[in-house]
Amino acid sequence: MVNKFSLLFNVFKKTSLCAVFSTMLKTVLTTVLMTTTVSAQTLLTEQFFQGALIVGKTAPTNKVLLNGKAIKVSENGDYALGFSRDEKNNSELVIISPKGEIEKRLLKPLKREYNIQRIEGIAKKIMNPNKKANVRVGQDNKQIAKARKIDSDLTAFAQGFIAPIEGIITGVYGSQRYFNGVPKWPHYGLDYAGKTGDPVKAPADGTVLMFVPDMFYSGGTMIIDHGHGVSSTFLHLSDSYVKVGDKVHQGQRVAAVGASGRATGPHLDWRINWFNMRLDPALVLKLKPL
Repeated sequence: MVNKFSLLFNVFKKTSLCAVFSTMLKTVLTTVLMTTTVSAQTLLTEQFFQGALIVGKTAPTNKVLLNGKAIKVSENGDYALGFSRDEKNNSELVIISPKGEIEKRLLKPLKREYNIQRIEGIAKKIMNPNKKANVRVGQDNKQIAKARKIDSDLTAFAQGFIAPIEGIITGVYGSQRYFNGVPKWPHYGLDYAGKTGDPVKAPADGTVLMFVPDMFYSGGTMIIDHGHGVSSTFLHLSDSYVKVGDKVHQGQRVAAVGASGRATGPHLDWRINWFNMRLDPALVLKLKPL
C-alpha cells in the first residue's frame, strides 16, 4: 500500500497541479497510513460477561485506551479492565503502536440473570445503625476507597486465581438480598461456608494494603493488591496472619474465617475489584494466563 501511494504522489508532483493540491494529497496519504488497523496487536480473555475481569496482553510498547482513557500496560504487555454488574453499554478498546498503527475492538458485555436471596433475623441495631455507627461506616468506606485507588505495577492479576478457601458456596455475586424483608444493595462477593478459624489463602500473589479487625458492616476486613487496580477483599475475618505492606504468595495463609461485623454466622465473603468496580470472583477463578 505504501509503495502505491508513494508512486501516486510522485506522479502528481510531476504534473501541473498546484502546490496547494499536492500538499493536501500528502496530508491525506499520511493520515491513511497512520490510522491503518493492524490485527493481532492484543490478546484478550474471552469472558465478556457483566461483572467480568478481562485480562489483555499486547506489545509492552503499545498504548491501550478504554473508551478514550489510558490503561496501564506492564513490562510484559499485561493489562486489566472490567465490566460492572449491570453494564449495558459497549466499550471501545484501542491499541496504538509506537508507529501510530491502530487496532480497535468493540467489547460487548453479555447480560446475566441474578439470584434473589432473603435473610431474616438481622439485629435492629445493624439494620438501623445510630449516628455514631454512621460516622464509623463513613470512616470505614474512606479507608476501603483509598486502598482500591492503588494502581501498582504488580502483574499477579494476569497469572490466574485460586479459591481462598475450600468450602461450600452459600452466596453468589450479583444476587439481590433482602434483610428482614427490606431490599438492600446487591451482593458483590462470593460467600463460602466455614468455621471460625478456618484458614483463608491468598488467591494470587500480592501486597497487603489494609487490615481492619472491626469495621461496622464487614468486621475483620483485609484488602490485597494484585496489581493494576485489581484487588481482593476478605470480609468478616476473625484474625489476620499478615500485616499491611507484607508481600504474599498465592496459596499462603493470610487470615482466618470469622463472623465479625454484619454476619449471621461464620463464613468468608471474598470480593474482587478493578479500582472501584465490583467484579465477580467466580468468573475470576475461570481466567487462564494468556
